[in-house]
Amino acid sequence: MFDVAVVGAGIHGASGAFHLASSGVRTTVFERSNPASGPTGRSSAICRAYYTNEFLARCAIESIRMMKDFEAITGQDAGYVQTGALFLHPREDVPQVEEVATRLNELGIATDVLTPAEVLRRFPQFDLEGIAVAAWEDEAGYADPAAATAGLFHQAVKLGAVPKLGSPVTSIESGDDGWTVVAADGSRTAAGKVLIAAGPWTRPLCLQAGADLPLHVERHIVGTFRWGGANPMPLHADLVGGYYFRPEGSELFLVGPLHAAAEADPDDYSERVTEEEIGTLSTAVVRRVPGLERSQVHGGWASLYDVSPDWQPVIGEVAPGVFVDAGTSGHGFKLAPALGRHVADLVLGEKWDPGIEQFHPGRFEAQGTLAAGFGEARILG
Repeated sequence: MFDVAVVGAGIHGASGAFHLASSGVRTTVFERSNPASGPTGRSSAICRAYYTNEFLARCAIESIRMMKDFEAITGQDAGYVQTGALFLHPREDVPQVEEVATRLNELGIATDVLTPAEVLRRFPQFDLEGIAVAAWEDEAGYADPAAATAGLFHQAVKLGAVPKLGSPVTSIESGDDGWTVVAADGSRTAAGKVLIAAGPWTRPLCLQAGADLPLHVERHIVGTFRWGGANPMPLHADLVGGYYFRPEGSELFLVGPLHAAAEADPDDYSERVTEEEIGTLSTAVVRRVPGLERSQVHGGWASLYDVSPDWQPVIGEVAPGVFVDAGTSGHGFKLAPALGRHVADLVLGEKWDPGIEQFHPGRFEAQGTLAAGFGEARILG
């Protein structure tokens, strides 16, 4: 019998397993395919601590610093590239940007507030129509999502976690001594506790434990482009244009939307992007950076977000001995390496950071949604 069964080996399940195994907990990890084979592997993997929520900001900066030292921690390079990140805001965001930057700097997260003139001195390629203020986070960058997940997962295995790959979980059943996890091949595994970190497949599993979580699944796109004759631009998020942008190595850049998208069936959705979808992204980017008109469409893909009503994580005990870590709504990759430690503490019932308690799914009935993000761009948390 295992102490904890983790369902899902995306970045959140892998991190939870890593931290549990690091504590000497008898852990097993179920995954329907291979680590990072779901939405994690298609993540844009942007790493920034520019959060309006203090607990998430602390998790994000700790995760970034883990990424920088990932090989020493896990034995594998996470592919972290520090680029810095620029966040472009409309006039109505000015007071909040100044407040958030002050708080982040107090937490040791170097964040500069910039006027449009200061942005243009650094990056003259921008057209800053509609932009009144910007923030620059120095330690931000991006990582390799598959490598980061593999590093956490394989280190968990080295520390004693038992992998069950290619084992989709069909049900979880309660018993006298805990829970039984039933896989598609009919195998049954007993565990004292269960941590469900199954991304878009989380809600139906939680239903089996008697918890109906207010999660839905959305299809989100990423467009890929070649620089072509255009000058490279920094990692940035345009809250007026509604997109995020990051380099991908030296030849490409990625673009994706900041806002909500259509709901999707996680077992039946199109992973291909359409010309119309790429065109919408291209139009927004070229409006902000006219020189990128010389860039060239390379391709893209669509993946899934598991989304909560306030676009903030859903973390907590949903039935006796059943815990959930899901609903990160497209901004979970950057949190996961360090967040897994807090989740593991919660599962083990040991002393945990009280900041994590605000993400319990009971909040939606108790006090409503968390205030986070900037306007409609709640993905910025």
